Amino acid sequence: MDENAAVKEKMASAPRAPGIYIMLDARRKVIYVGKANDLKSRVGSYLTGRDTRPMAPFLMARVQSIEFITTDTEKEALILENNLIKKHRPRYNVILRDDKTYCHLSLNPSEAFPRLRLVRKRQNDAALYFGPYPSGLAARETLRFIQRIFPLRTCRDRDFQLRARPCLEFQIGRCLAPCKNRIDEAAYRTLVENAVSFLRGRRRELISDLKKQMSEAAQSLRYEDAARLRDRIGALEHALERQHVDAGGAADQDVLGVHSDSGTHRVCILFVREGKLLGSKSFTPVKTKADREEILSSALRQYYDEAGLPEEILLPFSLSDEAVLLEWLAEKRQRSVRITVPQRGAKKALVDMACANARELQASDRKKDEQKTAVLQFLRERLSLAGLPRRIECFDISNLGGKNAVGSMVVFQDGEPDKSAYRRFRVRGPDEPDDYGMMREVLTRRFQGRDPVPDLLVVDGGKGQLNVALAVLSDLKIKLDVIGLAKEERSFLAAKRRLQGKPAKSEDRVYLPRRKDAIYLSSSPAALSLLQRLRDEAHRFAVSYHRKLKQKNDFRSALDDIPRLGSRRKSILLRHFGSLERIRSCSPEELQALPGIGRALAETIHKVLSSGGAA
Repeated sequence: MDENAAVKEKMASAPRAPGIYIMLDARRKVIYVGKANDLKSRVGSYLTGRDTRPMAPFLMARVQSIEFITTDTEKEALILENNLIKKHRPRYNVILRDDKTYCHLSLNPSEAFPRLRLVRKRQNDAALYFGPYPSGLAARETLRFIQRIFPLRTCRDRDFQLRARPCLEFQIGRCLAPCKNRIDEAAYRTLVENAVSFLRGRRRELISDLKKQMSEAAQSLRYEDAARLRDRIGALEHALERQHVDAGGAADQDVLGVHSDSGTHRVCILFVREGKLLGSKSFTPVKTKADREEILSSALRQYYDEAGLPEEILLPFSLSDEAVLLEWLAEKRQRSVRITVPQRGAKKALVDMACANARELQASDRKKDEQKTAVLQFLRERLSLAGLPRRIECFDISNLGGKNAVGSMVVFQDGEPDKSAYRRFRVRGPDEPDDYGMMREVLTRRFQGRDPVPDLLVVDGGKGQLNVALAVLSDLKIKLDVIGLAKEERSFLAAKRRLQGKPAKSEDRVYLPRRKDAIYLSSSPAALSLLQRLRDEAHRFAVSYHRKLKQKNDFRSALDDIPRLGSRRKSILLRHFGSLERIRSCSPEELQALPGIGRALAETIHKVLSSGGAA
């Protein structure tokens, strides 16, 4: 390694204390964050060659500066390292991105009439949290099932307080209308406790309790209550009959498996609750030179920084920082957590299953990548592109008679949407129906910026839109592959389908520069589907923004044009006078009599409205 003298000197002067070290490149960008119980010893391993990780030479070749932050304990160093990795996302750290959103169900027992909510992140509050669920879909299905069996309220607190009469949920039997006192607080609390028991997995005990309640209701001649409890018991027994893999025992466990192949790593987590395998979660593949131990340690820290913790975590191999991880996990759970590396038996079988799932997911990902590459290669050859279209941008315009005109830009990277790169444009030109002029403005604003240039530019439209794009790129002296994508009902095929009694079929056509006739991609449905997805996504993104602006303008009034008149004061005016016309007919003195409306503001309101401000 050929480090400069300043870096060597700084590394040699590292403190003998726990903490973190931050490595920076020539542009002062953080490229690696690491923790250590003894910073001097850990950093020294880079200089002496004791760090044998494959990534170490690549890392040290780019380090131009190093900084240290000492902490009192190694656990504090672990927490600080995790926070800095989240903040800087260094190139050489393992950044595991979950391919499914964390989803929990939350219930606050301190409320008089609690409700279940779907939440994305656990908060440090008094609420109860259940999950995480394998996906948002699984969480919503669970919520719907519980709502059907235990009809808790679903409305927000504000709606609950202001409701004038029971809502539709009450009419169809999915709520007991606590908003209008159709159920007392004690009975509702029993319903909440039953729902919590179900979510905590105490389902057999819950069924036993409900049978006792049903018997008591029948003996008290409350036959309708007994019938509802009978239906509830039946639904719960049916749910218990659903097949789950039985892992044995009654512990809550998370099982982590990892598979590595050619520098690509995949992590999978299996969820075992009360001995039943209930679901799984995986991370997107990570390409890094880091070893499997660092991958798994990073997965533990990043995942459990937000997710709930089980009693036991099963791993395929031991970790060198296990002690500090256990301390950190116990603090987050408020109870002890076990980390186990099983060597045989049912637990070892679960770990093998998690690793096998990671291996299968990686094989599936590899196959999908090959298929995507084949599609991009087909587009390159069929459309005579200069290179493989890995980054494709598509533009669309949405307006209604020139009003509220907007443009959209969507980005597909390697055949998949990159929503972080989407952009939307509010057209600044005159409110006239000029799609070509609008497209010119949007493309000019896009390519005058510093964003990366795509491999392929797609415009939604035919030759006219294509020529606009070519003119803009020519003016800006940008060389770029461009195509136009438009729909056409081909007369021969349409007539043939009509004779067969079938609806006429539209087929997309692709326009290329300096080519008179359009080309069709029917011979490759996968390539055509990619372009159609791209175009449809651009259309959806443009239309959603157009509707948002139109709705905002439709509800705009002359009061919105008055300086220093906020939403609260507008509400006071409208509640007191009832309409804009009555406000317009008032004198400044009448306006000034309202709370929050001073003399200066009253005169401004009277002046603006008297000058003919339109509603």
